[in-house]
Amino acid sequence: MATLHGLFFHGTSLFVLLLVLLLRFRRLQGHGKRLPPGPPALLLLFSAAWLGLTSSPTKAEPLLRRLFKRYGPIVSLRVGSRLTIFVADHRLAHTALLERGAALADRPNLASASLLGVDDKYTVTRAGYGPVWRLLRRNLVAETLHPSRARLFAPARFWARRVLVEKLRCSGPDDDGEAPAPVMATFQYVVFCLLLFMCFGERLDEGTVRAIADAQREQLRYMFSKMSVFAFLPSVAEHLLRGRVRTALSLQRRQKELLLPLIDGRREYQKRGREHEPMLSKSETTLEHSYVDTLFDVRLPEEGNRPLTDDEIVNLCSEFLTAGTDTTSSALQWIMAELVKHQAIQEKLYEEIKAETRDGQEEASEEDVQNMPYLKAVVLEGLRKHPPVHFVVPHMAAEDVEVGGHLIPKGSTVNFMVAAMGRDEREWKKPMEFIPERFLAGKVVDVTGSTGIRMMPFGVGRRICAGLNSAMLHLLYLVANMVREFEWKEAAGHEVDLAEKLDFTVVMKKPLRPRLVPRKLQPNVQT
Repeated sequence: MATLHGLFFHGTSLFVLLLVLLLRFRRLQGHGKRLPPGPPALLLLFSAAWLGLTSSPTKAEPLLRRLFKRYGPIVSLRVGSRLTIFVADHRLAHTALLERGAALADRPNLASASLLGVDDKYTVTRAGYGPVWRLLRRNLVAETLHPSRARLFAPARFWARRVLVEKLRCSGPDDDGEAPAPVMATFQYVVFCLLLFMCFGERLDEGTVRAIADAQREQLRYMFSKMSVFAFLPSVAEHLLRGRVRTALSLQRRQKELLLPLIDGRREYQKRGREHEPMLSKSETTLEHSYVDTLFDVRLPEEGNRPLTDDEIVNLCSEFLTAGTDTTSSALQWIMAELVKHQAIQEKLYEEIKAETRDGQEEASEEDVQNMPYLKAVVLEGLRKHPPVHFVVPHMAAEDVEVGGHLIPKGSTVNFMVAAMGRDEREWKKPMEFIPERFLAGKVVDVTGSTGIRMMPFGVGRRICAGLNSAMLHLLYLVANMVREFEWKEAAGHEVDLAEKLDFTVVMKKPLRPRLVPRKLQPNVQT
């Protein structure tokens, strides 16, 4: 028995030695170029669960910060056969995403997607870099999210603002003196209402909205927390975790049951219009244009000019709702928390809003907010200091790429430290302080990254967030109207705490519970 143990020990040791030598050899491949430095692969292999690399890079963020201090601004991590490279330096990010953009514009495949029968090829966020992705992204941007289309969705924003104000008025302490309610749930509900209206062109009742929102969120949370393990040894996980696959398929069916009737209803609406039959009467509850309308007209030239299937349309609509809800609502919570914490900044913003709105005006309009530079500075500073996501959606190298003298091999996953760049003390004075003035006085910061990266809350390059312009409009419009309607103050016992925690996005660990004091707008004095 002792001999068997000895043979096993020596065999294992030899295997480990050979594996280390193999990995070192692979680090030196690529015409003499080295892979970015990083810890030994075996250490990561045996501690993958602790690192959190099988679920979300955000969970490994504290470890990554330590690795950057030790190895430099670009680090490689290998867990099993997976090589992931993280970039924390804004100059290297510019080289990778702008100068080498085409080579790093692809996406890694999700092992869980194939198990669920979902083809990521027919989404904008997850599709590989190619003609189908270009077609779907061009359709989304040109027909729905481009600034020239914004006026088509103005009624949806006007209604969402009204719902937001009404719900905030009801969120204060009751007659028994209970604490104000957290505002994050209200932000999520209102943003989801807005995107749902834009997606399907029809205003839905609160019960329906909440049912769809719950289904979307439940599916998203399950995929985020339970299915990401399939990226690590997928064949093993598929056999051991069959129950997770069944649950995910059930959640997927529920989503389709809720969204498909809305898709069919809008298709029938369009059909009646084409046949010149009496259409639904124009009202505040129906938009003449919606995102799903554009999907009916998409044809795939690479596949015989066929239209999108119902399943593909469901996935694209789900993506439209998911991509903008948590990111926008998280950004709103962080911005409003900073305004609660910094009353002087809030007052300065309120004075700008008063100066740009007319007496008796119901809202700060979309046109008004475009003339408020301090408002834009407040929003940008919120996105710099508190990006809703600390990493972009992972990129994948379509070919060998050199960045900063290091080899990024074909097929490797590449990610970028969004929060680290926006908080880099080499680029920003007092980066952990909230100072909107840093975006004023001609200090233009290009959030698209085309002229240089200092912050990238929407990503940069070819895979930059398609909803950048729309998200900025929603943030400007909603923040302006919330400050116009209420004075946001700290509630006793619920002081602002800016500690972070990971939900689907990065949110406040202690949710914001402000005391909202309705404002009495004073008439503007004309000089």
